[in-house]
Amino acid sequence: MASYNKVILMGNLTRDPEMRYTPNGTPVASFAIAVNRKYKQGEETKEEVSYIDIVVFGKQAENCSKYLGKGDSVLIDGRLQQRRWETEDGQKRSKHEVVAQAVQFMPKRGAGSAPEPSEAQGDQSAEQAGDGPVADDIPF
Repeated sequence: MASYNKVILMGNLTRDPEMRYTPNGTPVASFAIAVNRKYKQGEETKEEVSYIDIVVFGKQAENCSKYLGKGDSVLIDGRLQQRRWETEDGQKRSKHEVVAQAVQFMPKRGAGSAPEPSEAQGDQSAEQAGDGPVADDIPF
């Protein structure tokens, strides 16, 4: 039977990435993201937060460690992995984490947002302001 394992998540880092190296020298970065979900229960809006551990390898790990920090937004494309191990006192443990195959850095809050139009520009049409054709001018 065929299997498929694909995870796409967008969230904010809960801590700075931790960088380490495998015995053969491969860079590994690990961090967690918080993914929020809003939903309505009756008339009340509720929010649920999931905390997900992320592991990144290679050059992407180095980039994550160098450029990401707590609170930054990322889009993760990867696969779900379960690790199993036994503690020194014989207890069995397991953990699910996402192994990222691609990490997209999202714009920082407040960065790249368009400035508010000044009072003088506020009265111009979109076409006059240089934003392209007005909706009435579009032929479809």
